[in-house]
Amino acid sequence: MAEARIEKTIFLKADPSRVWAFLTDPEMLARWFHPADRSLAQKSPYQFWRNAESVGEEFCWGEVVDVEADVRLVYTFAHKWLGRHETRVSWRLSPVDGGTRLQLVHEGFQDAPVDVFDCLCDHDAGWDEHFTKLRERVLEPQAEVVA
Repeated sequence: MAEARIEKTIFLKADPSRVWAFLTDPEMLARWFHPADRSLAQKSPYQFWRNAESVGEEFCWGEVVDVEADVRLVYTFAHKWLGRHETRVSWRLSPVDGGTRLQLVHEGFQDAPVDVFDCLCDHDAGWDEHFTKLRERVLEPQAEVVA
């Protein structure tokens, strides 16, 4: 498969700084994606856990490689279902009237030691599920989000 990548664009009724917090803050990430061991707002290795009960168990990991607050976030992303193969997740945030356009590119699947098409289908469905949660969470009142 030549270009094994997932590209998605969604629109969120929240300003880029709020969306940025949901992409980088460990507590906010846990509300729509997975709990993280640290903020993704700085270049550094990170780890995601499946859920709060699995903290410390190997699930997903990588390294933040590019950061521009409220604009761009790029990190490597691996897990055992990818055969530990490292992929790359890139986020681009753009302000639009009424909120934020959030673009995702998840690439680097082509050399994974797994069925690449099945892996793309699974990750594509997973991102859809996570985006549904993200749309709901960014609309919650500020006090509820940080509680």
